[in-house]
Amino acid sequence: MPMPGMIAVPYAPSGPGAGHDLVRRFGLPVTVLALLALLLAACGSSSGTATSSTYPTSHTLQLSFLQDPGQPPDPDVYYAGEGLLLTRNLYEGLVKYQSGTASRVIVPSLATSWTVSNGGATYTFQLRQGVLFHDGTQFTSAAVAPSFARRTAVNGGPAYMVAGVSSVQTPSPYTVVINLSTPNTAFLDYLASSYGPVMESPTALAAHAGSDNDQTYLQTHDVGTGPYTLTQAKVGVSYQLQAFPGYWGKKPYYTTVDIPVIDNLSTQEIQFNSGQLAGILHDLTTPAVAQYRADSKVSFYSLPVIEEEGVYINEHAGFLQSQPDRQALLQAINSKAIVAGVFPGRATVPTQATPLGLLPAGFGNQGIKYDTAPLTSVVTKLPSGEKAITVGYDSGAPDDQLVAEQIAAELQALGLTTKVVGYQTSEIYGWIGNAQDAATQAPNLLVYYVWPDAYNAYTWNHITYDSTGGLQYLTCSVPGVDAVDTQAVTTGSNGTYSQAVQMAVKEGCWLNVANRNDAMVFQPWVKGVNAAHVVAMPWALLLNQLYPG
Repeated sequence: MPMPGMIAVPYAPSGPGAGHDLVRRFGLPVTVLALLALLLAACGSSSGTATSSTYPTSHTLQLSFLQDPGQPPDPDVYYAGEGLLLTRNLYEGLVKYQSGTASRVIVPSLATSWTVSNGGATYTFQLRQGVLFHDGTQFTSAAVAPSFARRTAVNGGPAYMVAGVSSVQTPSPYTVVINLSTPNTAFLDYLASSYGPVMESPTALAAHAGSDNDQTYLQTHDVGTGPYTLTQAKVGVSYQLQAFPGYWGKKPYYTTVDIPVIDNLSTQEIQFNSGQLAGILHDLTTPAVAQYRADSKVSFYSLPVIEEEGVYINEHAGFLQSQPDRQALLQAINSKAIVAGVFPGRATVPTQATPLGLLPAGFGNQGIKYDTAPLTSVVTKLPSGEKAITVGYDSGAPDDQLVAEQIAAELQALGLTTKVVGYQTSEIYGWIGNAQDAATQAPNLLVYYVWPDAYNAYTWNHITYDSTGGLQYLTCSVPGVDAVDTQAVTTGSNGTYSQAVQMAVKEGCWLNVANRNDAMVFQPWVKGVNAAHVVAMPWALLLNQLYPG
């Protein structure tokens, strides 16, 4: 049974493993030349990885960003994918998800225990003593209200996580009582989320508030309690972390972490193969994965994460304005072939519409069986001028491109005229909430991989299906789903969450084609990767868990 202050919910993968506003969030385009260079490198080199004996004794770890984070490492602003490596090593919240497991387990962080009362509207936390902020301020209950208030004032994407807080009481320096305006069964998941509210030094916040609630200051500094502090933030160039000597928890072996921005996959791989980089954290292409899995001189990891490869259907243009025709097209997408062709060894074929593990087996079922006959029937009745469709993908995601090309080929074989087009991430976000732009500028299908803010069904349903959802890229309407999701988060009912999912599935705008893993490769002397990985924190690791060996 879970210990007091711990919540355990089983995770049930169907294979080797298996995801807010949220997402894959921000990326830069990868040129065709870069992709070709990577393919050549993957085919022509299966080793060459440096194994110098000097590396295991060095206290400097060299990683890289494939794209610049795109946003400052400000935990109340940051809402992307590339950059969690910064925010989650600089800052800590009251609770966290346990690392090194595929299950949803909420464990203490800056709080040591907690109780929930008042029907799920009151959360009382006992706080950890002896914790220092990076400016030397002692962490006490006096930090909680200013941290929440700052998130509300900044009003970035993750602000919704504290929107329901009606009051914060501090009966003692190490006890805090958080009252919500209404019961919220997802609140602990908000606090544990990679995008959740963190504790920030009230002294530093007051000293550097300026006219923008510390936003300028936190572009190049941090005010957290994490194992590392930010010592360099050169946008588009490089970032650096230094171990905080006063950290209360496990002391990092790697006292310096250098993270240059290397926005070219082939360059990243070349530097890894020559030993300049300790690891590559994400977006390895299919050829690169095959190379590294077969290379005994490196350590390849396929780690479970709540991430899905999704297909979005545009209900505002062409014959896909018809709900039955949308369903027919979704049935014609062969998920098994996509997993086998694009994600061998690093994804599983989904049965649920949600990312794997958010709902128990039997809830949120997708129920869309592969069958090309319905779409063939639709296509034969279409006028020749209405058979052209565009399959879009994020231009910074090579896997998305491969999936888009495979889907396009399948649809072309069924009589449609297909075109595959890459779009900038910023352009994709511009369609959200704008049906007119979705009708005139967006593709008929969009391939995109995404994950929820937290290991909770609400943070998926709300951002994906609700009318104000931050992942509603093509602005699909699901009448009544907002109210059902609100009811679900109040009660925590899996059945009610599943009802909302079925409403979205029926609308025919979404298809989960693969439950993806985090695919990472490291030099063989980097140890602790499994223990450093968090199932609800894609693309990132808890760096103080890594060590040489």
